[in-house]
Parts: sequence; C-alpha cells; structure tokens
Amino acid sequence: MTKRDYAAAVGALNTLQSNFSIVDAIRKSGKGMNKQAIPEMLEWCRKIGYEPSNFDRLKAIHIAGTKGKGSTSAFVSSILAQYITPSSESPASPTKIGLYTSPHLRSVRERIQIDNESISEELFTKYFFEVWDRLEAAADAENAPEGVPTKPVYFRYLTLTALHAYLEEGVDSAVIECGIGGEYDSTNILRKPTVTAVTSLGIDHTAMLGSTLPEIAWHKAGIFKPGSVAFSAPQKEEAITVLQERAKERDTELHVIDVHPDLASNKIKLGLSASFQKINASVAIAVAAAHLRALGHTSIPDPTTTPHIQLPAEFIKGLEDVRWPGRCEIRREKNVAWHIDGGHTLESIQMTGQWFAEQMAAANAAPGSAKVAPRIMIFNQQTRDANALAKALYTALQTGITADATSPFTHVIFTTNQTFSEGYKPDLVSINTNQQDVDSLAVQKALAKTWSEIDSTAEVMVLKTVEEAVTTARAIAGDLAREAGAEAEVMVLITGSLHLVGGALEMLETHPAK
Repeated sequence: MTKRDYAAAVGALNTLQSNFSIVDAIRKSGKGMNKQAIPEMLEWCRKIGYEPSNFDRLKAIHIAGTKGKGSTSAFVSSILAQYITPSSESPASPTKIGLYTSPHLRSVRERIQIDNESISEELFTKYFFEVWDRLEAAADAENAPEGVPTKPVYFRYLTLTALHAYLEEGVDSAVIECGIGGEYDSTNILRKPTVTAVTSLGIDHTAMLGSTLPEIAWHKAGIFKPGSVAFSAPQKEEAITVLQERAKERDTELHVIDVHPDLASNKIKLGLSASFQKINASVAIAVAAAHLRALGHTSIPDPTTTPHIQLPAEFIKGLEDVRWPGRCEIRREKNVAWHIDGGHTLESIQMTGQWFAEQMAAANAAPGSAKVAPRIMIFNQQTRDANALAKALYTALQTGITADATSPFTHVIFTTNQTFSEGYKPDLVSINTNQQDVDSLAVQKALAKTWSEIDSTAEVMVLKTVEEAVTTARAIAGDLAREAGAEAEVMVLITGSLHLVGGALEMLETHPAK
C-alpha cells in the first residue's frame, strides 16, 4: 500500500467489513456469538505487541446494554472531562479521557475520541497503519498460509486501533462501549475496569445473543469483573435476576440505579433533551462517581452506599454540556426544525416516538405556533423488521397528536441509507446490507405500503437517497413559508437506522439550506 493518507486508511478499513452474505448466513445458521472471540482477540493484541495487562493503564470504564449505552458513555465522558487536570496538579484526576463508541455517524474517527473530540485524521491514519504494519509483520514472521486472515474484522480492528491510540496518547480514563453483547464482545479483553455498567436491556441481535431477555442479560453481564463496581439501570425482574447471579459469579455486587431526584424534578437541564435520557444520565452519575473515587477523589460520595449522591458542580456541568450528535438532537435552519434520533430496536423507536411527541406538544403550546404546519418523517431501517418498527413509532406518536390533527405526520418519506445521488463517502459505506434490496427499494416500498395502511391521510413517498429526502422536506417547508409567513416552521423527524442519521447529518452540514 503506497499511499498512507486518511482516505487510504478508511479504504483499507472497509476491506475488513463482513460481506452481507456472510453475516446473513451466520444469522440464519443460529450459530450465535463466537466463543473463541476473546482468545482470538487476545491473539490479535499479542500480534501488535500488547498483553491484556497493558490495558490496565487505561483505567477503563466498561459499558454494555441494548439501549442508551452510547448516551450513557457520553454522559460519563462529559462528567469526567470536568475533572481533567495536569498530572502534577492532582494525581487523583484524569489527564486525558478516552471515549470508544459505535457506530459512527459521519466519520469513523468519531468512534475514537479523546477529551470528547474525535481524533484527528492525522492521528487516526498514524495509529491505523501502525496496527496494520504490525499485523503484516506478524503474518510474515509466522509464514501465514494462503487464505488465513492476517487482519481481524472491522470492529475488532477498530478496537485494536483505539486501545493502541489511547495507550500512545497517554489516556488514563477510558470509557469503552461494548459493540454487541458483552461476554464475547471484542472489548471484553479488559481485565480490570474500575467500573462496569449495563444500561436498559431489550430484544436485539437475537441471532447472536438469544431471543429472550434472560439470555441477553447473560451476555451483557459478561463484562462484570472481580474488584470492579457493577451498576445497572432498572430492568425487568427476569433480567435483574440473571444480572445479579452473574455479578455473584464474578465476585462483585450489582447496584441498580434509578432516576436521580435532581433529574426527575428537572432541576438540571440535560444536554440530551428526551425524558428517557434521565435514566442514562443517572447511571452515568453513579459510574462517574465510582470511577473518580477509585482514582482517589474521596470527597465525592460513594454511589454504592448513597442511592442518590449530592451532585458536585462538575457533575452538573458535565450533564448539561454533553453533546451526542444524532441522539435526541434538534437542529434548526430556515423554516425547518430537524429532530434527529436513531432508533433501531422496538424499544428505542418507541422512545424516539415519545420524545418527538413531547416536542410536538411543546411546539403546539408555543405562542403563535402554526397549528396546521406540515410534519414530516424521514425513515429507513434496512436490515431489521422495519414494518414492526414503523408500526411501533406510529403508536408511540399517537400521544403527541393534538385535537386539530388525526395523524402525526402529513408527509412520510422512506429512503435508503445512500447519502448522495453519486453514492456514499467512504466513511459511510456499509457492506453489511443486501445491495439488491437497496437498489430495488424493496424495503422502502414495503414500508410505504405499511404506512399507507396505518394512516391513509399522510402523503407517503419513496426516495432513493437521503439527499432527495432532505431536499423534499426543505421544499415542503418553503411552500409553508410562502403560505404562512417567513417565520413558519416545519417539524421533521429523521429516525431509524443510524446510517440514515449519519447520512442526514452529512447532508445538513455539507449542503446547508440556501
């Protein structure tokens, strides 16, 4: 590989994505998670020069769950950032915060953050190719036979790159979000996290994790470790029972965290606006407090003995300042309020619906609001039961319908995850989709049929790209402005696949309204 720039790194990374047909075959075979995943991951680590004990230096926080694990991780990172000091000033404080999450929305660099900023293209390229070259050297040294993989798959490779980058950059508090599951997730090579946490559980990734809540809870609890404090959001009893059993097996005690009173009373205005974020923030409070105490901040109350600690000013600032693009995010431009929230499971799409219903109610109550303004949804979910998600969203939105309307949306647009008419930018390419379905708009046409049956009053459209969907929404807003005045505003909900959300953010930022 001659060229060694960021584009070359992303191109090389994309060669490690699993082809749709391979992933689909694994799903259909019911083989589940690979029990050799952790031994294999440890072997990849050794090939790039690391033993598991090396990662103890990161003082990691490990977070699993079905819903809210990314938001919870972001809250924790934002709180910890308020405590950053040079090491000479306070040995108890972190000096650099790492945040490793997935998936990314616009740039793969988003997955590897330091002090709540994506690492630069330069640093990503540097560490990506350092890992690449070490793996190449290991393969040469072993005389690897033809056909034997010399690199791990996409997510594992990024995990190696992140851990390598964090060690090289001197990160001393790393918030690590699991990919899928926990027990066999490639992030579960961490031996001594200071804190582990499981966010809200639901049914997802059933081919790999099982189809019942206890089965899924078993996998998620695989991150619990002896000597690490363990927290969980409130769960159904059948899930809590499994989490508690697994905590006992791992010689730790599970602490279940409910909503902090200061959040329940709206005393604090969270940086992520939806009401369901209160539980994610509450878990984050406990996690951050336990972690800081483990570092030596003994003045912070112990969240394992004090159910709801009194919040230091730093915690409040961290909760209020958190930013997590594409999750309960509102962006405004001329005549349009874009409401953006990815939701890929039944539970998460229901929560998205509840959040948008809250926003509709607030907009309708605002003085001078246009009671007949169009409301638009842009939706896609390419690989899951999209029809069930669409129905769940409609049901959740019924609570936000006002007396003057019969349905939540006047216009509904189903699109693919393809961002622009000319295709994708490399960071947004996903090989794990059925290209034939994308090209024929099969999923979108089925969704349009389903929605028309649910709500015959909405104008339903099928469009090929996110670019067309955003342009269409802007045109509808322009028509409203001409009829109702320059201040009129259309509410648009963009939800479903995080690939769609990422494409929409890319479109809004690179092609702003004229």
